[in-house]
Amino acid sequence: MAGVIRASELSWIAPFTGLSPRQFGKLINALRREGADAVRKGRPWSLPLEDRVLLVTAYWRTNLTLRQLAPLFGVSKSAADRIIDHLGQSPALQPRRRFRKDTVPVVDGTLVPTRDHSAAEQSKNYRYSTNHQVVIDADTRLVVAVGRPLPGNRNDCKAWELSGTKAAVGNATVIADGGYRGTGLGIPHRRERGQAEFPAWKKEHNTSHRKVRALVEHAFARMKSWKILRDCRLKGDGVHHAMLGIARLHNLTLAG
Repeated sequence: MAGVIRASELSWIAPFTGLSPRQFGKLINALRREGADAVRKGRPWSLPLEDRVLLVTAYWRTNLTLRQLAPLFGVSKSAADRIIDHLGQSPALQPRRRFRKDTVPVVDGTLVPTRDHSAAEQSKNYRYSTNHQVVIDADTRLVVAVGRPLPGNRNDCKAWELSGTKAAVGNATVIADGGYRGTGLGIPHRRERGQAEFPAWKKEHNTSHRKVRALVEHAFARMKSWKILRDCRLKGDGVHHAMLGIARLHNLTLAG
């Protein structure tokens, strides 16, 4: 059965990966170095690595069901499922290990509606969701760390530590919104009880703080153009692998 989508046809790459053909080639080379295409026992894959990576990213990008997606690549539904299960975690973003002294990390949490209720809880969006803590570099706008998903009813100040994001950034001075009160992060000034006026310098500081903090919201908007983050059908760690993979693709797009 011949498929209609192939990585050899360069026009398919940008719509399903968000990358240019050159960036996609860099990703494939990096995945090969990381062992994603290692020879293994048993029946070989019916698709080359380039097409398998394109299938995974197309699944994340469109959120089509496997019955809809598999014929486009000329494979069976079960083969497409195996490819996503095997290769879905390979493009995962690796957290940054060191930060420059002038780096300004910004953290915020985002909710991903998830159909696997064993990993999710009803949250403020009234849907079963998982809470994902994401840290970006305010200077480069690159994602530098993504925490493990927690049930969506966990507030950000708890998720910051429980997701492993706090450990990932180490001693860096991190900016966050008011939902992280009590965590020691840099949050906006708040008017104290009984305080009649808000000092002008605090207003100015909050304004600049808000502009920097908006950068992580912009990152969420770009990442959620991948429709799987609007209604994830993956089970278990699938939503985490998708979040990490999309973060890596997001970084490749910005880095060029």
